[in-house]
Amino acid sequence: MAARLIDFLHADEAPRWRAINDDVMGGVSRGNMRGEGGVGVFSGELSLEHGGGFASVRRDPEDFQLGADSGLMLYVRGDGRRYQLRLYNNQLFDGAAYRALFQPPADEWQHISLPWHEFEAVFRGRRLEDAPPLDPETIQKVGLLIADRQPGPFRLEVAWLGTLEKGAKE
Repeated sequence: MAARLIDFLHADEAPRWRAINDDVMGGVSRGNMRGEGGVGVFSGELSLEHGGGFASVRRDPEDFQLGADSGLMLYVRGDGRRYQLRLYNNQLFDGAAYRALFQPPADEWQHISLPWHEFEAVFRGRRLEDAPPLDPETIQKVGLLIADRQPGPFRLEVAWLGTLEKGAKE
């Protein structure tokens, strides 16, 4: 790992995340990010009612300038469910993002390495076939999303998010 970009040991980190759940489309899922004992906790409940099925959080924009790195690394403890790390920039239209999937085992802290080539362009869960590859230099916003079609509670603890150095094992 080259550098930590986001570290939940800082008390001001959790308030920089905003919930964007399926209620924007009529669903009733809920999720949010809060600080708890030095980690960020993305948690809530996923519901498939009323055409719903996702909960997400996005961090306030920041000019990360990640062109010198080969990807991102997370240190997380999950619940066995599948999550997405989402990256937003000006390469895609509003609402579209680059996503990488990860599924940490339940109740076990784990480093998750996500090289740039694992990120694919998506809009509302569908791949954008003609989108350009992710340009890490233009990343302005990061987010987390759960949309695994399994209703019920979820919890993902995030200690930090950092960069993956060029040449580091992926």
